[in-house]
Order: sequence, then structure tokens, then C-alpha cells
Amino acid sequence: MPVITRSLKLDTRGDADIHDLTDAVAKAVRDSGLKAGIVTVFCPSATSAVTTIEFEDGALSDLRRAFDEIAPPDREYKHNLRWADGNGHAHLRAALLGPSLTVPFVEGRLRLGTWQQIIYLDFDNRPRSRELIAQIIGE
Repeated sequence: MPVITRSLKLDTRGDADIHDLTDAVAKAVRDSGLKAGIVTVFCPSATSAVTTIEFEDGALSDLRRAFDEIAPPDREYKHNLRWADGNGHAHLRAALLGPSLTVPFVEGRLRLGTWQQIIYLDFDNRPRSRELIAQIIGE
């Protein structure tokens, strides 16, 4: 079974910056030439995450607010005491959401729900250049 690995590059603003990856992932699957299988999107970062949501302003605002309530940036974090980098909240948020997402594809098309998009969240407290991995496995 073939395994194809692609890179997705992003420049982010940090502070819960959200990017819609759906089109880029769908293109990687189409370009792979594979018809059925799975694609895993992975972010090699301890301060960012990947998930799905309806990519519209209200849902994105609600998601950011939920993270501000669960892990506010101004709370005292042991990580910040040790490293003094101020991004303890980003590590916690990323750990709660997770660094990867796997989506099946059939006939070369992602099998997402109608209102479901693949998103990347950068929780760090500064802009970053990120490189995500899309690994496509199928036939």
C-alpha cells in the first residue's frame, strides 16, 4: 500500500490563530493519485493543534472563547516559571486538542461532513512559520 508524504507550510500570527486546511489537504489527496484510504495531518509542534469545526466566524469565536476560559493566557503556569517564555497556556491548549487528525477519503475525495472543515490552531504567543505533515495512505 503506497504511503505519500506532503508538507503544508503556514505563517501564523499566534494567539489562537486559526487556518482552514481543508482545500490544501484535499489537493494533497487528489494529487496523490490514490482513490481510497486515509490522510493524517500532523503538526510537529507542542503549541499548536489540528481538529475539525465549521469554519465560520461564530464557531471560531466560540472556540477561541472556550480556550480562553479553559486555559487563559494570564494564569500562572509552571512552564512559564521554568522557561519564562509566557506560552504555558499554548502548551496546555495544544495538549487538550491534539497534534493530528485522520480523515478517510473515497474516490479521491475527503469524507468530511457538510459543515466540517479541517483546521489548524496556533496557540503560541508569537507569530511562527509552521510546517505540517500530511501523510496519505491508500490505493
